[in-house]
Amino acid sequence: MRGNIVLCGFMGCGKTSVGRRAAKLLGWEFRDLDRWIEEQEGLTVAEIFARYGEAGFRQREAQAVERTAGLPGLVIASGGGTVLDPGNVAGFHRQGGVIFFLDAPLAALQERLKNDRRRPLLQVPDRRRVIEELYAKRSPLYRAAADVAIDAGAPPGIVAKRVARWAVSLEIAAPPAKST
Repeated sequence: MRGNIVLCGFMGCGKTSVGRRAAKLLGWEFRDLDRWIEEQEGLTVAEIFARYGEAGFRQREAQAVERTAGLPGLVIASGGGTVLDPGNVAGFHRQGGVIFFLDAPLAALQERLKNDRRRPLLQVPDRRRVIEELYAKRSPLYRAAADVAIDAGAPPGIVAKRVARWAVSLEIAAPPAKST
């Protein structure tokens, strides 16, 4: 084992659901970066955005990257904007992390996010347009940050198996133990 598996991608691509499953397959610990920030702050992401703005949230996010990147054997679900900061990408890589881009099609993301009430950036009248604009802006940045891109249009269990196979093939993780 040589670091962490960091999942990045657009909101709704499955980072948390895939991350939980991949961690279980590999026998690693799972950490959702947004949930961890919420626990540390005692506030939801939406409350942090409302109280401190996006810049205040991104500052907390960068601190969370530094704290979690050095803990080995984690599958980390980054927030949708985490790897947009080159400092966060460098922080994950500095500690031996491998970044996986969960690449879900725009149409699938539109469907998954159509009724979302948690994500502050989507609480706008024309959600579909905002998703489309953010997706166009962020997708190239996810690709640039990632070491591996994985098609995330499939169900989470299948995507998690893809992540685990890549982790084993890249010698990030040992093959899962066979059950008897």
